Amino acid sequence: MKNQIKYILLVILGIILITQNNVNAQTKYGNTLNAGLGIGGYSGYYSYTGRSIPVVNLNYELDVAKNFTIAPFVSFYTLSRNYYWGNNNVVYRNYTYRETVIPIGIKGSYYFDDYLKASSKWDFYIAGSVGFAIVTRRWDDGYGGDKNYFNNAQPIILDLHIGTEYHLNNKIGAFLDLSSGVSTIGLSFHTK
Repeated sequence: MKNQIKYILLVILGIILITQNNVNAQTKYGNTLNAGLGIGGYSGYYSYTGRSIPVVNLNYELDVAKNFTIAPFVSFYTLSRNYYWGNNNVVYRNYTYRETVIPIGIKGSYYFDDYLKASSKWDFYIAGSVGFAIVTRRWDDGYGGDKNYFNNAQPIILDLHIGTEYHLNNKIGAFLDLSSGVSTIGLSFHTK
């Protein structure tokens, strides 16, 4: 697991360093901080939760080529569940399971505004994300049952996205990102 995380981090860092030196065709998409709140839990990476969960997401887009960006991202969510457990030595009661997950990775986006002949107020894209998750799990003290009772977050993340951004002005936009994992709505802050 640690080797997989190191490998993914090295690949992400390598892509960022290589592509930033090769950006010849500057586009309007990169140098953008995207901050959003999402809802997920029934599909993709988050399907193991079996319910809707709020997810906070941040990414920073960097130009790679004409109409293409990469965006290192970090997300955060937490959930808790109750489980009624006991045995001959322990009185039956509800125990709480808590899980905190921090997905980290990279999202590649291709903007197809040119093909749609969209106005300059709108951006439309398709994207894919890959990354890993840092997961912490905790049961209430005294719980002696199966600690793997609940399905757990997987260490590798793969998601597909389709989205749009409406530019409120040349520095701020509002976006909607529909994903196979977490669909997100939020604000974009353009820094160039």
